[in-house]
Amino acid sequence: MISHRDNNTQRIAALDERAEALRLKRGMGIADARAMHPSIDVVEADPEADRRLLEGLADWCDRYTPLVAIDGEDGLFLDVTGCTHLFGGERAMQDEILARFFQQGFDVRAGLASTPGAAWAAARFHGDRIVAGGEEEALLSPLPLSALRIAPETRASLESVGLRTAGAVMAAPRAPLARRFGATLLLRLDQALGRLDEAVSPRLPVAPLSVERHLAEPVVLTDDIERLVSRLAIALKTDLERRGEGARTLALLLFRVDGAVNRIAVGTSRPMREPRLIQRLFHERLTALEQSIDAGFGFDLVRLSVLSVAAFDLAQGDLTGETDDDDADIALFADRVRARLGEAAVLKPVVVESHLPERAVKTVPFAEAPQGRAPAAGRTPPPRTAPPMTVYPPERPVRLFRSPEPIEVPATEIPEGPPMNFRWRRALYRVARAEGPERIAAEWWRQLPGEKEAPTRDYYRIEDSEGRRYWLYRQGLYSSAPQAAPPRWFMHGVFA
Repeated sequence: MISHRDNNTQRIAALDERAEALRLKRGMGIADARAMHPSIDVVEADPEADRRLLEGLADWCDRYTPLVAIDGEDGLFLDVTGCTHLFGGERAMQDEILARFFQQGFDVRAGLASTPGAAWAAARFHGDRIVAGGEEEALLSPLPLSALRIAPETRASLESVGLRTAGAVMAAPRAPLARRFGATLLLRLDQALGRLDEAVSPRLPVAPLSVERHLAEPVVLTDDIERLVSRLAIALKTDLERRGEGARTLALLLFRVDGAVNRIAVGTSRPMREPRLIQRLFHERLTALEQSIDAGFGFDLVRLSVLSVAAFDLAQGDLTGETDDDDADIALFADRVRARLGEAAVLKPVVVESHLPERAVKTVPFAEAPQGRAPAAGRTPPPRTAPPMTVYPPERPVRLFRSPEPIEVPATEIPEGPPMNFRWRRALYRVARAEGPERIAAEWWRQLPGEKEAPTRDYYRIEDSEGRRYWLYRQGLYSSAPQAAPPRWFMHGVFA
């Protein structure tokens, strides 16, 4: 018996057949139950564990339909429209579901009807019934008001006026019912009878394309799973070619014999439909997850789904069949590394519209980065009608520090000139050559109202006496005002 706390009182939340035989009921106080039967065994409810279990069962039910929704704390809705013929019909499908749940140790009740409300009532008040279309009213008429899925307060109000069954509510005038008990009562009634549509919202998005293989003998080895992935990818390629699309996100679902489900997803930086490449990505992912995937008694159903797609652009090949695409190998390499080590393993710098060096580039996951080469920061390519010209952007260091590091500059030739020497990380460097300054002002349009304007920077390319090259800048300008703070110097990067 399982208990839960309700208004500072421990009450019975669920009980098994032996407890029911002792004439105990749900909602009864634990103190009253122990007074009647002192030897009963009571376990505290764990809602979070129950939720995880229900979600696991919902994952397992994906083998019958992708439209699986969670109903409250102890139920599932399966929209099996168009799926029953794959399992030999409605009765054969329902019997298989009940048998498999029984083998896993669950006491399950099921109902099948043309409306979710009628199926809910058939499952909870009959246990194993298939309601044909048009028989919803005959099913609901003798059932109590709880079969209509209405609030307890509404149910108590209906019983207080003598309406104790769903049939009594259906026979009563609709207008007085709506005025006294609200529109939700009639909404639930019309949904159960099929007068109004009721959608079942699946807990997971439905894949636009899926292929699967039912196995007579469960597989356990990773090599067998990879071979199945290759075969499923070949079948998937035909559908992708017909749609003119390529896969961007794929998911491999492994249904275990005992009901557990493993979901393995991989992403691609480019649309993909070549089976050999898809098999490579899942090889990397399966290798990374080899220690965490528990095959148990084996997988008897393997499904490969395409979760997201994109238009597939065909490239013109030469006489040897090869295409001139230098970035394809890099994209495949990045995809394989990401499949093995995770999305954050490969990052790509992306140009940002900013002339401040630390803001001009940001790193994003490789799959989210735009394809092709972007123009340099702050540089807009001239229109095609403009005369040809050569633009030499300012030289930038190979290594740019994440945060500029302060340095000490004891002297300069002139106030606005480069330093003669500087001290950085406790070492003194003597300047042999200098070039600059390159003045970069603050981005005034990004400042918030009332925020102090950032100082101007003057950048210098410096070479010390040993040939090492640095990128320094002076923050702020010299001022003759007596209270003005002197400029500060920073090291922002180093050249090769």
